[in-house]
Amino acid sequence: MSRMHWKTSLAFPFIGFFLAAVSLLGVEFQQGELRKGTEQETSWYLSDSGKPGPVIMIVGGMHGNEQAGSRAAGQIRHWLPAKGKLLVLPRANKTGLDAGMRYIPNSPGELRDLNRNFPKTDGENQTRGDLAQEIWSLAKRFEIDWLLDLHEGSDFHQINKKSVGSSIIPTKGEGMEEAVTKALRAVNDTIDNPKKKLVRLRYPVNGSLARATHERLGAVAMILETTVKDQPLSMRVGQHRLMVHAILLHLEVLGEGSNRLAPARGLADDQVRIAVYDAGGTGRSSARKVELVLERIKDCMIRRIGPRDIRSGALSQFDLVVFPGGSGSRQAAALQKTGRAKVHKFIELGGGYLGVCAGSYLAARNYDWSLKIIDGRTVDTQKGHWRRGEGMVKMELTEKGRLILGDYPKVVEVRYANGPIFAPAGDDALEDFEPLAYFRTELAKNGARVGAMVDTPAILSGKLGKGRVLCISPHPESSESLHGIVRRAALWLSGRE
Repeated sequence: MSRMHWKTSLAFPFIGFFLAAVSLLGVEFQQGELRKGTEQETSWYLSDSGKPGPVIMIVGGMHGNEQAGSRAAGQIRHWLPAKGKLLVLPRANKTGLDAGMRYIPNSPGELRDLNRNFPKTDGENQTRGDLAQEIWSLAKRFEIDWLLDLHEGSDFHQINKKSVGSSIIPTKGEGMEEAVTKALRAVNDTIDNPKKKLVRLRYPVNGSLARATHERLGAVAMILETTVKDQPLSMRVGQHRLMVHAILLHLEVLGEGSNRLAPARGLADDQVRIAVYDAGGTGRSSARKVELVLERIKDCMIRRIGPRDIRSGALSQFDLVVFPGGSGSRQAAALQKTGRAKVHKFIELGGGYLGVCAGSYLAARNYDWSLKIIDGRTVDTQKGHWRRGEGMVKMELTEKGRLILGDYPKVVEVRYANGPIFAPAGDDALEDFEPLAYFRTELAKNGARVGAMVDTPAILSGKLGKGRVLCISPHPESSESLHGIVRRAALWLSGRE
């Protein structure tokens, strides 16, 4: 039931709101809305190469507790097809994604699972529920040839057979076997543990969009599943991108080097592009806390990024990178020597670096594993003294600090959690750092020297080549009243302030 003829034109009784097309490098971009004017309103995006080729629909966020697929689709929508068309629906179950729940909130029990509401095998050719109907109509109106539906499982299928995590679940169809083989190879080459590698499973579940588009529309369809358990979001998003990229290369829709996290320059140039590191060495909630604060910046694009992304040169797509709390030494180990060199070069060429707590340790001058991007060394760290404690301390911004970070009261309280205590490193190859805030009180547990923390820099800035560095020892992202410090720091590092 496959269909390998490529359409060269489309009829356009479009669903929802339709925006005027914009073009870049010969690719035409269009956008519309499903369920417009309702709480379920969600955007779809079309990238049209203008050349004959397959129409490929990519869907993310069908289940609201599966973030990686939605985020990957949001990145893929910016890719530039060399032929054919990419139709991307990044946030299919928008209300579920907003609520962090699998199902459609406030839906009747029989309709709550969006991916069971499409036409079923041997049933009537109809959907259940308004949202499923509009997604289905979108697929039909664009006469899709391929469907890639991005999902996540709770566990690795090879470890727990009750979960479909880390798998590809395809239909039949011309070109499918080779596409699945190439997708599995692309992603599994990045996974060391054999039990965590992706495997091929059998046919998609009845009522799913993948099964329905194959059986009713003749499309080649598959569900791509990553695994939530014990894997950072950046890794799972990257796995989705790798699989989709391999399939699109197989179909000759993309050229080499097109697996991007952020849009090509020329698209969204007015946005501040921020990469937030969330992999090895990052605290469980650290990246998310920083991300939530930075999302309030107007015209801001945030992407989670991991060591593999950094080593591949992905930082060049961004204005600044943020390394949040956790363990600086573990962040360094995960980056490896190549990744650390990439971060260093990114700053030298004009990028910004924001280190919070562990990210500030990572920036320091005095460790074998550190980035050495600021002329500061940490003090009183021997014999576990770096574990000075966790709690509230007082911090005072300097005049320059208030100019860059906001006009805060003379002294503010801020959460501290074993952050670095800085002193000048005296490295002639680096410009002296400038204190933007000082600690005025301290914590001194676990034998830490009393008085060592008071009047030392809590926030400091420096330059490296054409780029800027800003290190924050405490955690202003943990106090709503101080969120502006983090946002202003990001804007300053990007050259917007």
